[in-house]
Order: sequence, then C-alpha cells, then structure tokens
Amino acid sequence: MALTLACFLALLSIASLFVGVIDLSWSTLWTDPEALELIAVSRGPRTIAVVISGGALAVSGAIMQMLVRNRFVEPITAGTGQGAALGILIATLFAPTASVFVKMILASLTALAAGAGFLAIVHRLPPTQPLLVALVGLIYGGILGAAVIFVAYQADLLQYVEVWMNGEFSGVLQGRYELLWLVAFVAALAYLAADQFTIIGMGRTASVNLGLNYAQTMVLGLLAISIVTALTVVTVGLIPFVGLVVPNITARLAGDNLRRSLPLTAMTGAALVLLFDILGRVIRYPYEIPVGTVFGVVGAVLFLWLLNGSNRHVS
Repeated sequence: MALTLACFLALLSIASLFVGVIDLSWSTLWTDPEALELIAVSRGPRTIAVVISGGALAVSGAIMQMLVRNRFVEPITAGTGQGAALGILIATLFAPTASVFVKMILASLTALAAGAGFLAIVHRLPPTQPLLVALVGLIYGGILGAAVIFVAYQADLLQYVEVWMNGEFSGVLQGRYELLWLVAFVAALAYLAADQFTIIGMGRTASVNLGLNYAQTMVLGLLAISIVTALTVVTVGLIPFVGLVVPNITARLAGDNLRRSLPLTAMTGAALVLLFDILGRVIRYPYEIPVGTVFGVVGAVLFLWLLNGSNRHVS
C-alpha cells in the first residue's frame, strides 16, 4: 500500500509540474531556460506546497481524532482553522505592518486557544453519542468563522479574509511558501510521538494506567495541530475535510496504530490534495478553481458516506 501510494504521489507530482496556463513539455526543459525558471519559481514550489499541506493536514487530523477519541472531527472544521484565521485578522487590524513571523505566532496562539476550547467542550459530551462530537465541532467552527467574518465586515476586510478562508495555491511562488517546511518539520516531530497518541486514543484512565503522561501528551498534540493549522492557513488558506476523511480512510485500511498508519495518512492526504489541485486547474482551463472548493465538495460527499457507513455498522 505504501509503495502504491508513493508511486501515485510521484506521478501526480510530475503531472503537476506540466499542468498550467503556460505550455510546458519535456523537450522544452532541456532547450528553454525559461522553462526551467518556470519550474523553479512557480510550478516546483506549488507542487511542494501542495504535498506538504495535504500531508501535514491529514496527519494533524489523525492526531486530533485521537485526542478527542472521535473519528468525525478535524482541525479545520472544528475551530482550530477558524482560530488561526482570527489570529491573522487580529494581526492585520492592530499590527498591519507586522511580519509573516508575527502573524504566524499570533495565528498559532489563537488556533491553540480555539483547539483547547473545543477539547474542553468535547470532554463534557456523553461518550455514547459519537456523532454529537462532529455536530458540536461544526457548530463551534461555524461560530468562530462567523465571528471572523463579522469583524472583517466591520473593518472592511471581507475580501482580505476570503483569501484565508478558502485554500488555493495559485499564489504560491518561490519565497512565499517556505514556512511550509516548518509545517513538514512539525508533522515529522509528531510522528515521533505516534505511539503516545495511539495510547491517548484509548482514554485518560487507560493512558494513565499504562504510564503515559496524559496532560503532557495532550498539550504536545494540541501544539502540533495548532502550528500545522496556523502555518497552513497563513500560507495557503483553509482546506476543509482533508484531516477528516483521509485519516478515516487510512484507519479502515491500516488500523488505529498511528506508528504504522501516519505515513500512509500523510501520503494519502498529499496525493488527494494534489489530485484535486490539478483538477481545479483543468476543469475551467485556463481559469482555476481553488482546491479548497474542490476538496470541500468531494470531502462533504465522503463525510456523508462515512457517517452512513458508521450508522450501518452501529445498527
């Protein structure tokens, strides 16, 4: 499965380099210096950004599902993504000349606060109704998103906020995506704690009995989720459903052991986001449909399928 995913991702990455408004072929790569410049400045960074964003968002979704012990939540739709957007908006309002690094720090802090708030709410819900967690997550994220839009409307920044609320990669160029390497680094560090996240998915009592520092692992998971979400929103915007449907698909194929499933989750997330990014470029060629829109439509259908499959299994 891993080899198949790796080959599929490699083929999609190569295809991504040659799909766009400017015609590009293998022959021109060796004869036209401008073709190499196009790869280095635009197509290459875009492909790298898509792969890192898709893989990291899928990994953060899998970790969040373990933290809340529910398969129907993800950071982007459960408040963390909206919290990151709120942080960017606050930085724009009160420090418009702030650097990207400052916006990143503030977005990470607000995403962390939003994620902690969601966990606090979830732990008060009855464990016998898992679908209630997904519903509360959607409502919670919707309330935060509405607050962001309201503040942006009052400050005449609606058009600015739309850039962060709908993920797309058309603006990714050399020099404007390098923050995503930090996202990849955080996701790789999170993999080192994969066993702890697997144990925490068994619940607080079982985790403590097995000798796990429950509070420390929860904080570590929240930090990883917040940083990945914030940096992704700062760089490319919100891409919904990646952290929801991808971990569910890989869990059904590879089980709940994150040490084994996280690499598959990362490759699947990267491949799907890259596939839908390519589709967004060709559906209305030469215009582009944001990948957040394409994945939002397909992800919603997959989410309904997962809910239906879960209900059939329970009954």
